[in-house]
Amino acid sequence: MKEVEQILAFKNYSMCLRDAVGVFTKQLINNLFDATHLFESGAQVRFQFLKILERLSVENREDLWNNFESHFVEIRQKLDLDAKAAYKNDPASKSLEEVYLAYPGFYAIAVYRLSHQLLKLDIAVLPRIMSEFAHSITGTDIHPGAEIGESFFIDHATGIVIGETTIIKDNVQIFQGVTLGGIQVKKSLASTKRHPTIESGVIIYANATILGGDVVIGANSVIGANVCITEPIPANSVVSVQSENNIFQKRS
Repeated sequence: MKEVEQILAFKNYSMCLRDAVGVFTKQLINNLFDATHLFESGAQVRFQFLKILERLSVENREDLWNNFESHFVEIRQKLDLDAKAAYKNDPASKSLEEVYLAYPGFYAIAVYRLSHQLLKLDIAVLPRIMSEFAHSITGTDIHPGAEIGESFFIDHATGIVIGETTIIKDNVQIFQGVTLGGIQVKKSLASTKRHPTIESGVIIYANATILGGDVVIGANSVIGANVCITEPIPANSVVSVQSENNIFQKRS
């Protein structure tokens, strides 16, 4: 009893919410892609959402759900473009169904697009719990604050980190182990752009590291495997590693 009393003296952080948010996120994605599941479980998912926000002491819960729900069609349309990008760009993909059901990168993007919308509604904590749920099951860490355009493809997924202020434009492909991060980790930089901008049509191969809020990877560039970039790259460039030197050359 003494240990219980001591624990009760601490602030309650409702750690059980991690499990609840995991269940909510899985159900929410199932509803987004399965009309039968939505018909059977839609009310339950709404109830889960309201209870989670209640535990987080968030007000105007009904209004927030209605706002969130109004974006489901738009989110589904974006995810369909993401799935088509995966099918188009991955030679190992045999069907769109395979992408929807078996690709961890696509699942991570699905959770990102939902959590990003919640963050835009100024809902605290829940978007981050959702992103960490996706991280735990896909190996892909996408901060819900990142801005990601249409037709985004993540191949293999494992080890990818996309920071909070990252901007990714349309038709971008990223492979396993890629980090889009910040050069410095300082609390004083919290309100500044710390992560890179990736323009449209860029391909970033495995284990490349791109750091810094002032770094822009120009449109239609190819970033080779294992490259570390801390300076802007012009459009239509190819960046690779040869021996110990980074080689930059214009694409024809």
